Amino acid sequence: MCQLLGMNCNVPTDIVFSFTGFALRGGRTDTHHDGWGIAFFEGAGVRLFVDHMPAIESPVAELIKRYPIKSKNVIAHIRKATQGHVALENCHPFVRELWGRYWVFAHNGDLKEFHPPLTGPFRPVGNTDSERAFCYLLQELRARFGDAPPALEALRAALGELVHHVAGHATFNMMLSDGSALFAHCSTALHYVVRQYPFPTAKLADEDVSVDFAQVTTPRDRVALIVTAPLTTNEAWTAFATGEMKVFVDGLPLE
Repeated sequence: MCQLLGMNCNVPTDIVFSFTGFALRGGRTDTHHDGWGIAFFEGAGVRLFVDHMPAIESPVAELIKRYPIKSKNVIAHIRKATQGHVALENCHPFVRELWGRYWVFAHNGDLKEFHPPLTGPFRPVGNTDSERAFCYLLQELRARFGDAPPALEALRAALGELVHHVAGHATFNMMLSDGSALFAHCSTALHYVVRQYPFPTAKLADEDVSVDFAQVTTPRDRVALIVTAPLTTNEAWTAFATGEMKVFVDGLPLE
């Protein structure tokens, strides 16, 4: 299966430390070597970097490790192909526009016999079940709410129903964001941690690297990290329940 990484914050924050450990799972500490990608929201825009090379070998991944792009919402993905050949168009995250804003999506899993009719503007470019599911979600959201975006609670309820339907076709660990909130659903494995004052010194699980967040943050900063498997060895990660969807806003999961 693939690897997912998401970040949701109350102030723009860089993801260099976490991405450094995450990228090692793309060919060194794990066998996921069929491409990778990362998307950063900045205002109304999105910076998207994808590469069909393994993350451990990718010059683009090296750029991200050294380029402290600050964002309130980030989604990253390391691919292990189950459906769709190894190619740039099949690398996550995927990006589409709905309601005048960008949406970013990434998926870990393998959807069996999932071929919903796609009749509107949202169509896959590649040939993955993941991009097909993304297009389906956006199509159904637009069908339910028309041209005007709903309030967050209505959106949360609708996505919960749609995600439950898609997850009925097998494994559907996914992350979705419009730049204001980050939605994460767990079929098999997702974990999260909230970093806030007093900030810890964190140690990566995949490499002997530590960082003292107290030196690079302010007392008001708050960061939620969501990942397939915990990235650090000395933080209290919380596992999602099977079938659970959480919504993160300003660095906290909503109740």
